[in-house]
Amino acid sequence: MVTKIITDSCSDIPATEAKKLDITVIPAYVHFGNKSYRDGIDLDADGFYSELLANPIHPTTAAPSPGEFTRAYEEAARDSDEIVSIHVTSKHSAMFSSALMGKQLFNKKGCKIVVIDSKGITMWQGLVAIAAARAAKKGHNLQQIVERTTITIENLRALALLDTVKYAIRGGRLGKAISAIESFLSIKLFITLRDGEVHPFGITRTHHKGISRLRNFLHTVSEPEEVAIVYSTTSEEAQSLAMEAQHLFPTVTPRICRLGPALGVHSGPGAIAIVLQKFASG
Repeated sequence: MVTKIITDSCSDIPATEAKKLDITVIPAYVHFGNKSYRDGIDLDADGFYSELLANPIHPTTAAPSPGEFTRAYEEAARDSDEIVSIHVTSKHSAMFSSALMGKQLFNKKGCKIVVIDSKGITMWQGLVAIAAARAAKKGHNLQQIVERTTITIENLRALALLDTVKYAIRGGRLGKAISAIESFLSIKLFITLRDGEVHPFGITRTHHKGISRLRNFLHTVSEPEEVAIVYSTTSEEAQSLAMEAQHLFPTVTPRICRLGPALGVHSGPGAIAIVLQKFASG
């Protein structure tokens, strides 16, 4: 039987690709006051960003309960006795620990579940889940799939541009370093990932200069295996960066993905990111 792959909506994998690869996506929750939405099910990206700009209440997010993970594992176990569950970085979310607790509540004998911290967000996590799903479709066993996720994580690089830092500050996901510049809300902030944690990676005064730096980031990997462009509200910029990537890497088809509600809470409108996956050495 084929190993089942499960992830969460923080991965931002397009629904069509998740369905094609048979990846189960468990939705995170987004709360506007006392109203609760399942990311990507009750609230899509367009609806979310409209609400974010119009609603004076800043939204919050929450991980699914352990019981929801248990139910997902029970459903997957109907068709397989091996499950790989890949989730948003544990440094910034309770998703990973909730998945682990869900695994502990799962009591079907003979079914193996491995819960993996992707050490990333958005399509960093998404590319890890996609790599696992592709390996599963090739008939690789559980150990081989887990090894593939490890290799993928080691070869990922990411750089994102936040058009405003106010949402990151309100969401509290960047820690004390970013809070110190709260008074400079007009700056554009770069962030990156190191060891599963989001870190500031420089600033710029204009969005245009920020996009130029993202273009330069594309040149940091000579021959990527995967390129993903992720945007919140500026699809034209994402298309332009994808065209640049296609020109640089003719053998790679860049993905253009939407930053969903669960992460849009912290990034806000105008955010755009590039995720590069290097070919594994050897």
